[in-house]
Amino acid sequence: MRIDEQGLLVGGEYIPSPNCDNRPVGTIELLVIHNISLPPGEFGGDGVQRFFTNTLDVTDHPYYATISELKVSAHFFVRRDGRIIQFVPCLKRAWHAGESCWQGKFRCNDFSVGIELEGSDAVPFTDEQYVALDRLTIALRETYPIRGIAGHSDIAPQRKTDPGLYFEWVRYLAGLCRL
Repeated sequence: MRIDEQGLLVGGEYIPSPNCDNRPVGTIELLVIHNISLPPGEFGGDGVQRFFTNTLDVTDHPYYATISELKVSAHFFVRRDGRIIQFVPCLKRAWHAGESCWQGKFRCNDFSVGIELEGSDAVPFTDEQYVALDRLTIALRETYPIRGIAGHSDIAPQRKTDPGLYFEWVRYLAGLCRL
């Protein structure tokens, strides 16, 4: 697995999101781990893809009406089966972190890559997701000067709880050493 010079995962599925813009001058130095499922708590559908591409049909689920005006994206989405979908090239700024701060630096979208795991705060993640996340993290670290990895809850603790209590940080970080 590798990232090309345009910031795309080689051989990966790419569904372009309009919810991105140019990064300010600087380096990509942080990975932000999130979780998402749409509808909430349901896995396997196309809700996340449609949300990130602004094609969500608000009549499909009552929850969708509450988020229909939001413009959100992430660089990567890791499905429950470990399949990775990319929505924003790494060289662009995805809109995943919102108001955030890491090591005294604000606006984490400016210098981070956002990785969404299909899941919720209420269920464990799958073995396939940890394997895919480890491989993706290694590819990103081989391409960019990544200095840190944080959960959304770490950079926006007043607003966010993801990736949640079921995300196994020790397992994830140990997996990076094994590959």
